[in-house]
Amino acid sequence: MPLTTTGDLVSRAAAVRSAVAAFNIITLEHVEAVIAGAESVNAPVILQVSENAVKFRYGRLLPLARAAVAAAERASVPVALHLDHVKSDALLRQAPDAGFGSVMYDAAGLPYAENLAATRAAADWAHAQGLWIEAELGQIGGKDGRPPLDAHAPGARTDPDQARAFVADSGVDALAVAIGTSHAMTTRTAAVDQTLLKRLSAALDVPLVLHGSSGLPDAELAAAVTGGITKVNVGTALNIAMTGAIREYLATHPEAVDSRGYLTVGREAMTRTVASIIRTLGPLPASRP
Repeated sequence: MPLTTTGDLVSRAAAVRSAVAAFNIITLEHVEAVIAGAESVNAPVILQVSENAVKFRYGRLLPLARAAVAAAERASVPVALHLDHVKSDALLRQAPDAGFGSVMYDAAGLPYAENLAATRAAADWAHAQGLWIEAELGQIGGKDGRPPLDAHAPGARTDPDQARAFVADSGVDALAVAIGTSHAMTTRTAAVDQTLLKRLSAALDVPLVLHGSSGLPDAELAAAVTGGITKVNVGTALNIAMTGAIREYLATHPEAVDSRGYLTVGREAMTRTVASIIRTLGPLPASRP
């Protein structure tokens, strides 16, 4: 089916107090696994390409984006394409022609005023192109010279009053908030600051996004959705599944040289992980009611 948009899927999730899963993709196997996992539970899904993934692919956005679009158009469930953690304005401006319907603009490492100005400019440009835009606000720097912490830095917490002002002044469509998770966690030991999440949900009238979700146990993921999270980003969990399966395959097949053997088990492991995470987030039908 034709590509849908992140904005549509997030709005759908918000209407039923659920969340849509957004998975970061690096290879074609990631693309296929995410779509297969979503199809297995009949749920919509978001494919995300990060700026770091673009750098890994020799700085070229189009090869992976074109593959993702082609796979999404053949999916039996709605699929959206999202450009994630964009810091480069040059990369941001490639989004519309590459098939992306949304972007996450990442200026959270800048001082608050600079973050706001850069995000406002990005939001104005994105909206003029018909793009839905997400930003993030972690913890602004302290008066003693401490640098700001982005929304997925360990220990960062987003202040609800600052978040309300940031959303109003930047014009973004969604906000990633710091509530206890961090990127690249390989153990599921993180916990959501539920009290803060409740305050953020009450303070903001835009969807809340959770980054660094791979570090949360299932119960914490489900609680985050109950608390008001509407978009859940997942990356490391897929890489853990793929790498673990490939390691096991090569350990038991030391003679293997055909990459299709180990890539198949890696893709299957990611597919199971995708399905499990989507089920944990709660029901979000593939079609509108």
